Amino acid sequence: MLMAQFKPKLLAKLIAAGRATLLLAAIGLAMPIPLQARGSVAGTLPLLGDGSAMSAGAERRLGDRIARELYRDPDFIDDPVLTDYVQGIWLPLLAAARARGDLTPELDERFAWRIVLGRDRSVNAFALPGGYFGVHLGLLAVVSSRDELASVLGHELSHVTQRHISRLISKNEKQTPWMIGAMILGALAASKSPEAGNAMIVGGQALSAQSQLNFSRDMEREADRVGFGVMTQAGFEAQGFVGMFDKLQQAARLNDSGAYPYLRSHPLTTERIADMQSRLPLGAPHSVDVAPTATHAMLTARARVLANPGADALRGWQAQADNLAPAQALAQQAGTLYGAAMAASRLRDAAQARKQYAQLQKVVGDEPEARRQMRWLGLEIELAARDRSRPQVLALGVDVGLDLNSPADGSAASLRRPDLLLQAQIATQAGRDAVLDKVAQNLQVWLVSQPQDALVWQWLASIYAAQNQSLRALRAEAEARVAQLDYAGAIDRLKAAQDRLQRAGASNASADYIDASIIDTRRRQIEALFKEQALEN
Repeated sequence: MLMAQFKPKLLAKLIAAGRATLLLAAIGLAMPIPLQARGSVAGTLPLLGDGSAMSAGAERRLGDRIARELYRDPDFIDDPVLTDYVQGIWLPLLAAARARGDLTPELDERFAWRIVLGRDRSVNAFALPGGYFGVHLGLLAVVSSRDELASVLGHELSHVTQRHISRLISKNEKQTPWMIGAMILGALAASKSPEAGNAMIVGGQALSAQSQLNFSRDMEREADRVGFGVMTQAGFEAQGFVGMFDKLQQAARLNDSGAYPYLRSHPLTTERIADMQSRLPLGAPHSVDVAPTATHAMLTARARVLANPGADALRGWQAQADNLAPAQALAQQAGTLYGAAMAASRLRDAAQARKQYAQLQKVVGDEPEARRQMRWLGLEIELAARDRSRPQVLALGVDVGLDLNSPADGSAASLRRPDLLLQAQIATQAGRDAVLDKVAQNLQVWLVSQPQDALVWQWLASIYAAQNQSLRALRAEAEARVAQLDYAGAIDRLKAAQDRLQRAGASNASADYIDASIIDTRRRQIEALFKEQALEN
């Protein structure tokens, strides 16, 4: 599926704005370096057999336009725990695609390869131009294993590596790039919500685009075949592919009422199902009931809580926890208790959240990853309660590697993203200078290798603000905007920093000169990108 909207109003936004985003390049950290100029794609040889007249650079620019609207959408969510989980599956798939030669050096360098999570209960995933991918929380809530999720992501990845999207877009050469982006958004806005979609159609093109944007049967079979090879080489079980097909087939038999839009864009055929079954090892069963691990059960519960955050739904978790049967599998109990504890915390009922968390500790086994997920939830509950003294808050940092006696770069290198962001929350609540300094260094170490991580940039800005380093805070806020392709917002933050410098006068001439130089250089770089963006309209 090329695109499934987070909200129907996205098309209206895109058409009203008429703005494009440019190629996002790596951003420096302590001293931001110039964004790499986007190289000319003229004369670039097409990939062997891709049949596409659209260059990789042009496809990336189109993807940037669409991704920018997704980042602005209210349904966009960057939950550190779920993002960490998805990335743990996604990165091995990318590595396998490179090793197999499916992901060529040209596409690897030019495309984004970024996953955008959407707070939507429907079961859906989709590939976008330029290496952007969308995953709905509803999909995370129904898969029974990492292997099943890997099958979906491997399939979508293969649509992009095999240049299926560019082949489809090349059929619409008469359309301007931003109108193609609007068609991609509008076609599925109309399919999901006809009234909303019809209200946003421009010249009737959104409705007619649906048939033009659907992958062909040959493309689906190729994505199945390549995706199967990618996921198995990445170390995932082949049964996950067939297991996911079984889920979709069951949904189709039940006359899908809209909860599975993935079925509409990726229709199952007996040929596709038989092909995947034939690829299983000899003697392997075609259908196996997968028992989720405690880790997977807890993350599935987290996706369900975040996808349906209404008060009634959150209270429903408590009823489920109260009705747990002793005969239920421990993993299933862990998922229910995790969801109940998280839901109670979001209802600001710290006592109930702690009660459910205490029960969760009794059913989670010794598996390291499950215990790590449990500890992260426990820290979230305590930080949300805000009834601890500053020393008590600081003591929580031990669970996420916040050790003031270890070097910043050494500790940060072994930390995962949820650890770092929990550290940031602990530091801002504790308010101690030494802790703030330590966490700021850890976040900077992370951003050296992950310069497009907008949420980490935003937390770094909060740490700087807590240290009364307003210029650094504004610069970090600007980089967070750039990471989400919002160049106008980034320029606004840098202008605010320059205004503050002018008001400060010459109180610290040496420091002001350095900060002023960095901010001025960075503003000119981003303004150049913003102007180029305007020209593409």
